Amino acid sequence: MSHFEKDAIISGIGMSHIGRRTGTPGLQLTLNAARAAIADAGLVPADIDGIATLGDTPRQHVIEALDLVAENRSSGIDTSGLYSPLMSAFLAVSEGRSRHVLVYRTVAMLGGSMLDSSAELPPEPNALTAPPVEPRLPGRPRRIGANGDIGELMAAHAYSASNWVAMHCRRHMELYGTTKEQLGWMAINSRRNAALNPLAAYRDPITMDDYLGARPISSPLGLYDCDVPVDGSIAVVVSHRDHASDCPNPPVHVEAIGGAYGTGGWFHRDDFPKMASVEAAAQMWSRTDLIPGDLDVAELYDGFTFLTIAWLEALGICGDGEAGPFVEGASRIALDGELPLNTYGGQLSAGRMHGYWVLHEACLQLRGEAGERQLRRRPETAVVAAGGGPIAGCLLLTR
Repeated sequence: MSHFEKDAIISGIGMSHIGRRTGTPGLQLTLNAARAAIADAGLVPADIDGIATLGDTPRQHVIEALDLVAENRSSGIDTSGLYSPLMSAFLAVSEGRSRHVLVYRTVAMLGGSMLDSSAELPPEPNALTAPPVEPRLPGRPRRIGANGDIGELMAAHAYSASNWVAMHCRRHMELYGTTKEQLGWMAINSRRNAALNPLAAYRDPITMDDYLGARPISSPLGLYDCDVPVDGSIAVVVSHRDHASDCPNPPVHVEAIGGAYGTGGWFHRDDFPKMASVEAAAQMWSRTDLIPGDLDVAELYDGFTFLTIAWLEALGICGDGEAGPFVEGASRIALDGELPLNTYGGQLSAGRMHGYWVLHEACLQLRGEAGERQLRRRPETAVVAAGGGPIAGCLLLTR
């Protein structure tokens, strides 16, 4: 099995201003983050020969604005959701198609497109046009696309991700006794960490009473279970590992990757409420000799608090049903705890950057550059994860 990701390093990171309703055009946000990442890698725009994104700010606009000679529009992996562009960049440098790839994610409150900006938009699926769901056969998982069951969900008046994740959360509660207060500890911990992050959208502390008293969104999820929409951009430069000695800042090494796309749709899994994070994590661990006990810090997707619960269990940090007790009291996941979690405030408090701020923060922690929130013992190994439901991607990073 080719472990191509080991040929790659993250040589540079950059971030634009992050804020709510800033009105800043997406292209400007992208250019600010891209220029910062390129300079951080000790490079100039002319060194960039590849570019990858999810399709928010069009790549051609960035190429023209930075005067890049980026003939490789990195692709090749489409099974890791939010991290597909990043993993495609790892593959590109390993295969020699590129030496330095700029990867960026830009959002503007509603989150940006999940489609390639150069692609023609497909018709929106609905209950009438969505392909039929294949019936489940005994002993065989139902084959269904990532959003192949959206029509069924819509027909049941479940119109948004908050509804779909709430179903998973409620089932987890029924199976394992997970409580709303346990979810609340993750929101409280995130806000506590965000207080040390000058770029976070919300930095004032919250109490359990604040959390429990917040308006409901989709039972059992309330306002503080949901991430914060923001405007911003984050960029990284992926380089071949032989550039490491030329990096002006400590490079971050890629130990292993994992991804899953379309596994069981949103609710057609025999092991529901598990998600595609299970398959993504299993693939990642199969590509390394490291184990969950080697982790020093976890930066995990928290578009909703329950998604972090799902990742903790999928990654083997906790057993099935054990993530609730693991986060209870927030001592184990604190900055000085057993496994610090979402050290910058996460999407719950810092802002929704679709899995790229968790990546940026993991790099800062591994480099020892996270400021007031830097862990006292600089971590050696970090896990980063993004996605929920039928789409998932994760990375194991080392210094």
